[in-house]
Amino acid sequence: MNIKKYLGITFLLVTLLFSGSITAIHSSANSSPKEEKVEAASTNPKLNNVKIIATGGTIAGSATSNTDTTGYQAGALGVETLIKAVPELKQVANVSGEQIANIGSNNMDNKTLLKLAKRINKLLKSKDVDGIVVTHGTDTLEETAYFLNLVVKSNKPVVIVGSMRPATAISADGPLNLYNAVKIAASKDAKNKGVLISLNDRIGSARYITKTNTTMTDTFQSEEQGYLGAIAGNKIFFYNEPTRKHTTKSVFDISKLDKLPQVDIIYSYQNDSRYFYDASVKAGAKGIIIAGEGNGLTSDTAFEGAKDAVKKGVIITRSSRVGNGIVTREKIDDENNFVTADSLNPQKARILTMLALTKTDDPKEIQQFFNEY
Repeated sequence: MNIKKYLGITFLLVTLLFSGSITAIHSSANSSPKEEKVEAASTNPKLNNVKIIATGGTIAGSATSNTDTTGYQAGALGVETLIKAVPELKQVANVSGEQIANIGSNNMDNKTLLKLAKRINKLLKSKDVDGIVVTHGTDTLEETAYFLNLVVKSNKPVVIVGSMRPATAISADGPLNLYNAVKIAASKDAKNKGVLISLNDRIGSARYITKTNTTMTDTFQSEEQGYLGAIAGNKIFFYNEPTRKHTTKSVFDISKLDKLPQVDIIYSYQNDSRYFYDASVKAGAKGIIIAGEGNGLTSDTAFEGAKDAVKKGVIITRSSRVGNGIVTREKIDDENNFVTADSLNPQKARILTMLALTKTDDPKEIQQFFNEY
């Protein structure tokens, strides 16, 4: 074990000691990110069974200083360590865990997405699994959540959780976030709501919520459509329902897929040109998302690149770099066979375009997916 990871875990142990939770982790310094499965220590027949699937991220991060909240190693701790750090989990569910990956979410790729989704679908078919929690880095958490929202084939709760501070930090947010996520996943009230995201006591829909701040713990916001609910006083409150198709109502099936179509995102800016579009087409992209200015616009020069891409069979989807609002369908879209992203931001528009391309390459049919999902 390298010295950085060793010191980081040492800080975690010290933190747990002062909080009275040292019994939650014995031999934590010997834990490994390669650990794969953790069975429930005991089973309470009165509680639901929740499986924690760990993928790494800040919630499993370790730093050499307990005041360091940015310069840390993501995915340094394994799922067993995460579970032992929150002994209160056994009060809300029979918890077991397994490690799918242990990476920073900047390295989450399509191969891992497919592996994760297939494993979740397999687990949810079992009568012994009542809900799923996925621990994940926050940088691309919303993309994984929205992907799962479209391909999970169950109405059982699936909750994606992360943290903004590593496990070794003073006042780390990961343990409470994980506790809340397990509590939600074990709740019958969380069924039929699609994939959920829970951080900072908020409950959001994978369709609507997004990361809005680089470092703050309240980074995940749903500024226009609002949160689905919250946790307060150790109780779950739901107030809203997602209105777009998801999970069991979704037509997307990845059970037989081993890869996904290449879809790129091109950011629009003053003085942008067409060469990014030409390069993307040359590199084999089947779809391009425009992170456009305002209502999904580009310069005239870049627009010509987008039009030529369509002529070569590439799907062009207009989204916006603004962060909020609907990209409306205009005359230019009908004239050039463009797709508009509705209220999906560029990164989520990429997810839906990828999955849409597994069903069709007809822009009109893909537009209908954006109207419904």
